Amino acid sequence: MLEVKSLTVHFETRAGLLPAVEGVSFSLGKGQTLGIVGESGSGKSVTSLAIMRLIPTPPGRITQGEIYFDSPSLGRVNLLTLPEKQMRHLRGNEIAMIFQEPMTSLNPVFTCGDQVVEALRLHQKLTPKEAKERTLALFEEVRLPNPPRIFHAYPHQLSGGQKQRVMIAMAIACHPALLIADEPTTALDVTVQKTILDLLLELQARHGMSMIFISHDLGVIGEVCDEVLVMYRGRVVEQGPIQTIFTHPKDPYTQGLMACRPPLDRRLHRLPTLADFLKAEGRLTVEEALRTETIPEEAYRTRQAQLAQQKPLLQVETLQVHFPITRGLFGRVVGYVKAVDGVSFTVYPGETVGLVGESGSGKTTTGRAILRLIEPTGGKVFFEQQEVTALPAQALRRLRQKMQIIFQDPYSSLNPRLTVGMALTEPLLYHKIASDAREARDMAIDLLEKVGLEADHFYRYPHEFSGGQRQRIAIARALAVRPRFIICDESVSALDVSVQAQVLNLLLDLQEQFGLSYLFISHDLSVVKFMSDRLLVMNQGQVVESGYSEDIYRNPQHPYTQQLIEAIPKGRLQDIEAALERRKKARTSLQPAS
Repeated sequence: MLEVKSLTVHFETRAGLLPAVEGVSFSLGKGQTLGIVGESGSGKSVTSLAIMRLIPTPPGRITQGEIYFDSPSLGRVNLLTLPEKQMRHLRGNEIAMIFQEPMTSLNPVFTCGDQVVEALRLHQKLTPKEAKERTLALFEEVRLPNPPRIFHAYPHQLSGGQKQRVMIAMAIACHPALLIADEPTTALDVTVQKTILDLLLELQARHGMSMIFISHDLGVIGEVCDEVLVMYRGRVVEQGPIQTIFTHPKDPYTQGLMACRPPLDRRLHRLPTLADFLKAEGRLTVEEALRTETIPEEAYRTRQAQLAQQKPLLQVETLQVHFPITRGLFGRVVGYVKAVDGVSFTVYPGETVGLVGESGSGKTTTGRAILRLIEPTGGKVFFEQQEVTALPAQALRRLRQKMQIIFQDPYSSLNPRLTVGMALTEPLLYHKIASDAREARDMAIDLLEKVGLEADHFYRYPHEFSGGQRQRIAIARALAVRPRFIICDESVSALDVSVQAQVLNLLLDLQEQFGLSYLFISHDLSVVKFMSDRLLVMNQGQVVESGYSEDIYRNPQHPYTQQLIEAIPKGRLQDIEAALERRKKARTSLQPAS
């Protein structure tokens, strides 16, 4: 179906030509799924954009290579030499793409229905009525709730999972022969992710599509792909059948990607990182790295007992946050959304309590209500035996020096007009931790070095850093005021698994060094289990299950917790073989659409 030969893509920079993809070659059979895996900057998305001929020119340029595609209408063609008019015919019609971020790839000023109708009328030459009927049928096929409502809804009115389904409906609208899915489940809840993956596989089997699935997570790749291509710094470092890559990874980079995902079957001191494997140059296996860091069960049971003997640092008692629903010209209150409804828990000094649940479960609202960034409707919060919910504004500002938060998106929480140095020195001077600007600068540079950054980063702006570096800056800013308690709100959800491992290890190191306590909020149960001593599972504003993280994973009691655990990509050989068998059966049972 597709054959890529020696693809090379360069980008023009001030320093000269920068190679983004170098000599990439692979082939894809009809009805097969190829997974492309690697960190941000490895060349995955550039490779897919080159296939679609969507590399921005300038600064990008395909300098070498051939891409042959078996087009149902044109026969075997080289996509790189095809006239633009014929390429437009293929793009969206025979080769479709699901982009990484549906909010930015859907037009915010058009309804979701109009955007799919436009694609259908352009390629299928349908009447407006026929196009609308076909769009509603597509929305039904991708299991969107209430297709007529979604048809007239704007992108901002839908959840992340619903927007991604609209993108999938648009991509399959013309029954493409090749579907490229670029990180289609990044930052989605694990349950939504599983639903999207199952949907893609079902649609692939039904329509007989070939698929390229791009991800930074080998666990997800194992669920959907037949072959794997591992990319690092624009080059292919390893490729082969999915079972071979997972059982006998040869390249240190592949081994590092497999090891830095938090395992579910053991508890670790720290996560292995890519650097561990690249330094070892193939002398370290995944199992050896995990075994070295494994904590014996007696050790963490002893820690749990020691933590519980202390006085609680934080106590939350029947916390409630209700948002009014208003209607009419005068804003008449007709009801309330119970975002947080009677949540209670404690956090001991030096402990990490995990808060896990899907988007909309009330996790972030709980965290913000504890700091009174959102005013609680009811309940009480005590910090160091002092009632936070009863404090006046001036006293609350002083208390927040001891209670900090690391927000989900560091780019939007850092002021783009302030250098990193200005962002770090401001709280030091405000809280009189530093006596003057010189001392504040020295303390800020020390903080940057503590979180693994360099002294000259002090003078740079947030846009000059990668996502992982920005998250380290946000951590440094939270540490600046010497807190005792930090709320980590989805602080690693959008990071590559390799960068995620580094940030999680950093948080553990800082906890040990400064005696910090964490409330760790995430939708990813594997990450929360690795970080947390105790775990709270939230659903629809309430805690449905709580206990020690190992106990909850081994023996979940509530159906919602069982569903969350079931949805996590395990990356084990038996799961991969079972997924391959399911796909084989689906391909034989579902007839391709005519």
